[in-house]
Amino acid sequence: MSTTDAGAPVITLTEAELDRLVTHTPTRGLLTGTGLPAETDLLTFSPLRTHGLRTVADAAESSFGLAEELRGRLVIGELLTPAGMEPESILLDGATGELTTAHLFDPSDVRPFAPSLATLLRFAAVTEELAGLRGRFASLAGQYGPRTATEASRRLLTLFEEGTGGEVPPYWKAAALIRPLSLVAGPGTASGLTLDVPARILDQEFGQGRVARFEEVDFPATLTHEPTRRFLRETGLPEEAVFFHADTDVPLPTLREYFAEERPDYPLSELPAHCDHLIRLGRLLEETSLVVDGRTGAVLTFNEPEAALYPLNTDVSTLAFTLWLIHHERTIDTHLGHELATHAYDHLVAAMIHTLNTLDPTGALPDTTWHYWTELFQDEAGGVF
Repeated sequence: MSTTDAGAPVITLTEAELDRLVTHTPTRGLLTGTGLPAETDLLTFSPLRTHGLRTVADAAESSFGLAEELRGRLVIGELLTPAGMEPESILLDGATGELTTAHLFDPSDVRPFAPSLATLLRFAAVTEELAGLRGRFASLAGQYGPRTATEASRRLLTLFEEGTGGEVPPYWKAAALIRPLSLVAGPGTASGLTLDVPARILDQEFGQGRVARFEEVDFPATLTHEPTRRFLRETGLPEEAVFFHADTDVPLPTLREYFAEERPDYPLSELPAHCDHLIRLGRLLEETSLVVDGRTGAVLTFNEPEAALYPLNTDVSTLAFTLWLIHHERTIDTHLGHELATHAYDHLVAAMIHTLNTLDPTGALPDTTWHYWTELFQDEAGGVF
């Protein structure tokens, strides 16, 4: 086995290594010729370098009762998934060249992935072009908004359909419908925050009159971060969005004021030392307050039973985008007949987390020990999607 070439690391196999395991001629030619990239933005073939060519029967945690047709498939790689998610293996049918995916703890649950290795590599390449707004997506560079995201999604889905006869596997459909949503809001050149989120985007998504916008009298004196004040005045936050409910009945309280007035049974000594600088914007589920640090604009959750603060979003602009993203995904999947949530939940979750982290890496930072959105996305039983 060779693992490098003159450029990026490449994995190639010899005819002897393939032996009778791979009889599909185009697949043999690719594996012994140009080879496979060790890793792309979406997947890795490094298991080949670590373990060599293995059958599912050899690699699975248990192959008891596994159909003979599945036992002989070859484990050639893994999908790159967010931290905390179980890795999913890429399986090759050596006779037909088709690719499927499955978890090795239950390899009987296979899902279509690509009709050939050449098609798979093309899918990965065009998805990377989208991420970098280059190649077939270069004309969209510097453009943002729902129309841009829709056009990027259309282009990517069309490219996937070309290699699948119009039957796009769930993983790639999730990528085409979700990843372009990162283009909805542009960088915060005007707002002074991470993103420029036009107010009309929230109005269009949640409905006129259902987005809370605040006045100066609603802000406590400790909310001194001016970009946050301006965003809450001019753009606002949805009054209700999935699991978020905004505080709209009274002026925004500090965390101390909220507990003193609304939860007098809660010991104030359990509140963070800087609770007078934490302004409560609303609540999430599981007795969780959503707060913004009035000095920095950082958005956090306060878990009441634990009396603990956790990072949530970089600022209110990425909070608004996150709420928009979750709501919009549910709208998309409703139009698809809940196809993604039903048949590709983990693929949908990976696409959602990737899209969120593209604009707000809070959940992926080394010092983030727990992240509400990441945990919520992965909770299939909770039904966020």
